[in-house]
Amino acid sequence: MINNKSYIVRNILAAIAIAVIVSACSKETLKTDEPSDEKVRNVLTLTSEQQKAVGLELGALEFRNLSSTLKANGKLTLPAQNQANVSLAVGGIVKSIAVVEGAYVTAGQILAIIQNSDFIQLQQDFLQSKSQLAFLKAEYDRQKELQKDNINAVKTFQRAETDYRSQVVVYNSLKQKLSLYNTDAEKLTPEKISNTFPVVAPISGNIHTIVVNIGTYAEPNKQLFDIVDNRFLHIDLTVFEKDIPKIHEGQKIFFTGANHADHTHNGTIFSINKAFEAGQQAVIAHAEIHDVNEKLLSGMFVEARIILNDSSSQTLPESAVVSNGSDHYIFVQQSENEFRRVQVRLGTNDLGYVEVFPFEDINPKQKVVITGAYNMLSELTKAAAGAE
Repeated sequence: MINNKSYIVRNILAAIAIAVIVSACSKETLKTDEPSDEKVRNVLTLTSEQQKAVGLELGALEFRNLSSTLKANGKLTLPAQNQANVSLAVGGIVKSIAVVEGAYVTAGQILAIIQNSDFIQLQQDFLQSKSQLAFLKAEYDRQKELQKDNINAVKTFQRAETDYRSQVVVYNSLKQKLSLYNTDAEKLTPEKISNTFPVVAPISGNIHTIVVNIGTYAEPNKQLFDIVDNRFLHIDLTVFEKDIPKIHEGQKIFFTGANHADHTHNGTIFSINKAFEAGQQAVIAHAEIHDVNEKLLSGMFVEARIILNDSSSQTLPESAVVSNGSDHYIFVQQSENEFRRVQVRLGTNDLGYVEVFPFEDINPKQKVVITGAYNMLSELTKAAAGAE
């Protein structure tokens, strides 16, 4: 009887052990075959079409200084030598216009053709003076040689010299007048006499305005064209009296324009005015721009930050960060179609950028979603809910 009971107990214990082993194996198999909770919660796969649908744009973590800066408002300006109002010293009828507003032109390029009947007479006078000058020069040289041998009278030589030098004055005067018509006197011949002359660009740049039409009379000293060379744009920053001790030449700045607040430009202060501006206790700090492009225009108002020290931290555009309650996340690209959600702590935010401190290491070469992150968070939340 006792032996039978022992046998039964041993069988029961063996059965329990087998059940435990089978259960453990089943759990291990389940853990291996099913996707991990971590991947369901943090990794989102999007096809190329889906990426376009959510408006996905990629960027990178950038080191910026958002805390130790001085805010300064300013305006983009052009040096006087890089803008020009084109006018004529003499008037005429506009025969043709060779450019359009916004077009880029180089110094010396023809902008328009002007007709002027007085121009014909000027060319004729110049060519006659040139011919007369050659004759008088030859006569002067001949009388000079004769004078050396005392063959001619001194009076004859003096008259030849006076006639020659008087004609030199006339010739040079007419040559300068031709330059007012943008005409090269050295290339003028009887066969090239014309009643038209060109208007040329005095500097390289873009045509800002055209204020004449074909057939109209272009008055002397009245603006015909306006040219600006925005390659030489710089910033005039207003710095108030209390902040003047904080700034100096060589300081780095970054700024945004009113029409492109999502893009930051960089620059360097190169000079600071030594007197207050009229009507305010402030000076102007001038800064060159390192990355001028067609979106920056003279007269545009900007908001800038003058960097007061060299410390910096990782930043992203504010649109790259999404929140779920009190938690903040970014999406990092792991492969062409796979994006991983990474939790971050936020720091200072300014000018549309925010300091981010990821909870895990991110390869500097990896791209970060800067547009479309909110839609991706929604898709990831739906996927996690479905998995449950």
